[in-house]
Amino acid sequence: MEISHSKEVVAKSYPSTRPAVLSRSLLQGNDLAAIIRRDAPHLRLFTEEERRVSLDEMLKFRPDGNVWVFGYGSLIWNPAIKYVERRVAHINGWHRSFCMSIVAGRASPSAPGLMLALDEGGHCSGSAFRLAEADVRSELTLLWRREMLCHGGYIPRWLRLVDANGQGFGHAVAFTINPNGGKYAGDMPTDAVVRRLATAAGGLGSCADYLFQTRDGLRSHGIPDATLEQLARQVEHALTM
Repeated sequence: MEISHSKEVVAKSYPSTRPAVLSRSLLQGNDLAAIIRRDAPHLRLFTEEERRVSLDEMLKFRPDGNVWVFGYGSLIWNPAIKYVERRVAHINGWHRSFCMSIVAGRASPSAPGLMLALDEGGHCSGSAFRLAEADVRSELTLLWRREMLCHGGYIPRWLRLVDANGQGFGHAVAFTINPNGGKYAGDMPTDAVVRRLATAAGGLGSCADYLFQTRDGLRSHGIPDATLEQLARQVEHALTM
């Protein structure tokens, strides 16, 4: 059994106050919601009951077999959940994209940012985490507190996992963008994406740090993303201007 934690690097665009680390202990309390409320008090957050209902609905349609979680962003370098197996996985029909607009966490209303989500089309490589059966409910509860924070952001789905040879080995919980939820930004020009990632920061750190950590995490697991690599180079350049 493994529990993974990761320290965050504070990007130079972040203000003087040290950001909070998105840790397991933070998810076990109400601290994350408090951070989001401080950044953007107007945001409508899911209640604990709403998240419970959402998770119940997800588990109602659980496929046969083990429960996996698919990580394509910060879960790769900071899963903060207990798991019994980790492996490289690929999904078809979805791609990793900075397509969700945010104004809290790693952004603010005055300097909005972008967060990764799975958008329709293409394919995506990432990390799959297998949960012990006894831990499914408790670990997914923490995951829902992490990902299902604000209305209009993610839609959780069961997606089929395949290995490097294209062989399926299970289904995973994955968080896809809600294209009709008001936070979709998949059609934003590249220069606007770079500007947001280079300037946005909030109570959890900066969007630039999130980008760089994800790039490094993908590299360390042997699944670099050429599009993300190019975007990171552009943001690094913007930070030197």
